[in-house]
Amino acid sequence: MYTFGKHERLCSKKLIDALFLSGHKFILFPYSVHWMVCPRELLPPGTPAQVLIATSKKKFHHAVDRNRVKRLTRECYRLHKPTLYQYLDSHDTTIVLALNYIHNEILSYQTLNHKFDRLTSMLIEAINKQLNPPPSHQP
Repeated sequence: MYTFGKHERLCSKKLIDALFLSGHKFILFPYSVHWMVCPRELLPPGTPAQVLIATSKKKFHHAVDRNRVKRLTRECYRLHKPTLYQYLDSHDTTIVLALNYIHNEILSYQTLNHKFDRLTSMLIEAINKQLNPPPSHQP
């Protein structure tokens, strides 16, 4: 459960384009989070979510720094993934997700891990709002 395999990485150009064109977005500093509910048949079997992790070359000129940020982000995602997967499995839905690091400094692992607690709960709330929209009041 605490793995992050190839089948969990978002590589499909069509899904990535659709995610950024018609997906939802929120910002929880230091991440910009794009997400979209997608049909189950577009993802590999047994994979409720695929994730894309990105860092700006403009903010981190050295590849070493970009790779460190992505490594820290992957580790935080890997540890918080069971909560997200449990929610997605219980609601029988699948999502694609893009995590873009937008801060210009590399934060500590402890800080990022703490942020991921909130990020996971915000993502679950956002998905829940889309799956169960509030009833509209009609006169």
